[in-house]
Amino acid sequence: MTKPRIAFDINDVVEMKKSHPCGANQWKIIRMGADIRIKCLGCGHSVMMPRTEFQRKIKRITEHGSAGEQDGQ
Repeated sequence: MTKPRIAFDINDVVEMKKSHPCGANQWKIIRMGADIRIKCLGCGHSVMMPRTEFQRKIKRITEHGSAGEQDGQ
């Protein structure tokens, strides 16, 4: 059985299957394309990964962000 795809968008806060070494498990999507960049809300570290890997590692969306919101990277 295949896992259903989770619909996510820019500025959404997501929970990943594994937590970041800093202990936080909340990430904000800051860039979307073929690759997705997410930013740890605990320490501010950002990680870029291919979309397919991200879809495999995402657990759930905890907060939906607005697309017009700007992030001060």
